[in-house]
Amino acid sequence: MRIGDMVRRTGVSERLLRYYENQGLLSPARRASGYRAYTEADVATVARIRGLLAAGLGTATIARVLPCVREEAEVLAPTCPDLVAELRVERDRIDLAIGQLLTSRGLLDQVIAAGPAAPPTEEPEAPRTAQTTQTAQTAQTAQTAQTAEAI
Repeated sequence: MRIGDMVRRTGVSERLLRYYENQGLLSPARRASGYRAYTEADVATVARIRGLLAAGLGTATIARVLPCVREEAEVLAPTCPDLVAELRVERDRIDLAIGQLLTSRGLLDQVIAAGPAAPPTEEPEAPRTAQTTQTAQTAQTAQTAQTAEAI
């Protein structure tokens, strides 16, 4: 598939796909014309890259992890034991961040519970059309005329 199809399939921009390629994370084949030719495996690789980025790994670490990930089970291959220690450090960092976020959420929950009930939200004002604007102006003009007569 061409890059436009890859963008639609993965939700990743052309620029980001090229960046992944420049970082050594993605290696699409090239057609005789020079255009990139992506495969279903490339779609899976992009999903894996996005997941690892979301987990907080940098592209340099991801470049070392990707060759060790087995396609079918997404586990480290036995040939990459040197990454296990580094990935444990990353996991511990993520666990710490999760703990901090849970603490923050707990604090917000306490503040929300201690505060008064939120007032009901008001209905948004309907957009004015030319007719409603004219009707409002006519009503205002009539009221002004009545006030002037009373004086």
